[in-house]
Amino acid sequence: MEYLDQIIGLFSDFSNPKKRVFVGYLGLSVLIAFLWLILFQKTSLRTALARIFDRKVFFSSSAMTDYKIFLINRIFTGFISPLLLTQVAIATAVYMALVRSDLTLWGAYEHVSKPLVVAMFSVAMFLADDFTKYLMHRWMHRWPALWSIHKVHHAAETLTPITVYRIHPLEGVLYASRNAVAQGSVISVFYYLFGNTVDLYTVVGVNVLVFVFHVTGSNLRHSHIDIRYPRWLEHVLISPAQHQLHHSIAEEHYDKNYGAALAVWDWVFGSLHVSDGQKDMKFGLRDDEKHPATSLLTAYFTPLREIYDMSRATIGRLTSKARQRLRLPRHHAAERDAQN
Repeated sequence: MEYLDQIIGLFSDFSNPKKRVFVGYLGLSVLIAFLWLILFQKTSLRTALARIFDRKVFFSSSAMTDYKIFLINRIFTGFISPLLLTQVAIATAVYMALVRSDLTLWGAYEHVSKPLVVAMFSVAMFLADDFTKYLMHRWMHRWPALWSIHKVHHAAETLTPITVYRIHPLEGVLYASRNAVAQGSVISVFYYLFGNTVDLYTVVGVNVLVFVFHVTGSNLRHSHIDIRYPRWLEHVLISPAQHQLHHSIAEEHYDKNYGAALAVWDWVFGSLHVSDGQKDMKFGLRDDEKHPATSLLTAYFTPLREIYDMSRATIGRLTSKARQRLRLPRHHAAERDAQN
């Protein structure tokens, strides 16, 4: 029974409303895709169903690799999760630092009405999480060492809801740490300012804003259903088509649409690209990346080798510069010898 429980635990995200692939959210995504195809694309019922459940997508070699990485990473997470930073640890550390500081704001706003505090806290938690996701995602594309890790995700040549789990374990550790720091910091600041009135507006135990994000089709971002929003709305929210565009190998789509839920970060920082009705986008990596979409060995070990090579090259350059600075110029050495 213990082994059975462990096996069932590997798939616990599908029964957890806090996770994107919760079966309820998946079901709503199917419904949204169906309505989009029927009402806006004017397809027939049969065509819509065939499009949504396309075997060429869900049983492609790339998708099968997604499923394998999902299972391997779930096992890996079970071993390392006790070692990761937690929201509680960060919140406690920041809270104690605030209490011991020279600030005199401890509990200064406890008189504020609880509904207002709960609303502000719910929004702050959502914004902190989404903004730090944007920053981390952007860094993943800009810094070579981080890109070596992140391109495991971008190697996918077909997109399914499970592609969100197609990440290198090191990326999972980085994002978990980001979450702990971002949300733990918000928790500590709010408890410091507002005391015990702090709480979340939740639905099924989930921040109401995160819940809205999931029930409105978050799973369609990694899919082949290119749902677009009105142009003005795509400056505020990332549509499924916009995230699919982010996975495109077309040069005009490089370094665009890093946002998770909100597009405002891309808009503000110049990385926004609204969807333009593009068809037949090709996903994956450029030919020069040499990162096979279906190789597990490549997915797990190539990033480590690339980071090692980068580290050696960097250390070599630094060592060379240090030696040059320590080495006496020749004419100085000649003068010294003449004096002797």
